[in-house]
Amino acid sequence: MSTTDDPQIDSSGLRRALSCFATGVAIATTLDERGERVGMTISSFSSVSMDPPLVLWSIAHAAQGYDAFIDAEHFAINVLAKGQEQLSDRFATRGLDKFVGLPCRDGRYGSPILPEYAACFECRTEHRYDGGDHKIIVGRVLFYDERESEPLIRYRSSFLPVGGSCPTVS
Repeated sequence: MSTTDDPQIDSSGLRRALSCFATGVAIATTLDERGERVGMTISSFSSVSMDPPLVLWSIAHAAQGYDAFIDAEHFAINVLAKGQEQLSDRFATRGLDKFVGLPCRDGRYGSPILPEYAACFECRTEHRYDGGDHKIIVGRVLFYDERESEPLIRYRSSFLPVGGSCPTVS
């Protein structure tokens, strides 16, 4: 189907409908060509395969750090835990040095690892696919760690309190 055959979709309505899917929140990290730390908040993270162990996430072509992630051989996905809303907001803000004052460590493959997380996946980039205004990045999990913590969840464009009630639609 060509784009001229596509039905007219109201993008704000579509965004609202998509927000009905509750999702975890994570921060993708890597190093750019100069060895500088790059990171961004993502919610498009998913498991693809257990054998081989593959995960995917997507990045907007217009995203700050796009070139660093597209060129990266390795990246890390730091899945956030309940109480890390401010960290999510920090890494979602454009033009900010997101790592200032944050005691990250270097992962096994160089990507920055946050000091706190629910789970962390260190990956090697396997594939990059076009996906409209995004690029889909598939990574092979080379190392992972998980901790006992409640997840940070977004639902209807808000953080969902774990064990709390869902935000109402107005």
